[in-house]
Amino acid sequence: MLAALQILALLTVSIAMALALAHALEFPGKLRLSRADYERVQEIYYPGFTYGGASEGIGLLLLLVLLFFSWGQSTPFRLTLATFLTLVLMHGVYWIFIHPINSFWLKDFELKGFGARFFGARTSADLERLPDWTELRDRWEHAHIARAALGLLALVFFGAALTA
Repeated sequence: MLAALQILALLTVSIAMALALAHALEFPGKLRLSRADYERVQEIYYPGFTYGGASEGIGLLLLLVLLFFSWGQSTPFRLTLATFLTLVLMHGVYWIFIHPINSFWLKDFELKGFGARFFGARTSADLERLPDWTELRDRWEHAHIARAALGLLALVFFGAALTA
């Protein structure tokens, strides 16, 4: 059972890192896009990346369980804790910097069901207070680069925990 939990946790941490890395690798090319093209491209991420994003929450839960199992094993516990905390930071970057901007990019996209609830509706007053689209683009892109770095670090920590 422990091995299965470890494999599932490794898979979820890997998916979280891979999704963030995919965004980061698009950055240079997306800088060349006009506002209309950039906003159109942003729509392609929904719903696929939304589904994949569930891996972060699942990964956090699995890592909590693995922390319990590694209690008393100094090195594996510390490395699993480092993985957990790094994934928490990665998740925090999403909620603080990216999630609010996603609502802007998806403002003209018809969302249904869970997606509509997850991204929430913005009023026109909310949109008037937002900065220029290039500031939003840069904040969104740089936050994904930070998430990719955190995801890679989490993957390294967890790989080290599994081999310790």
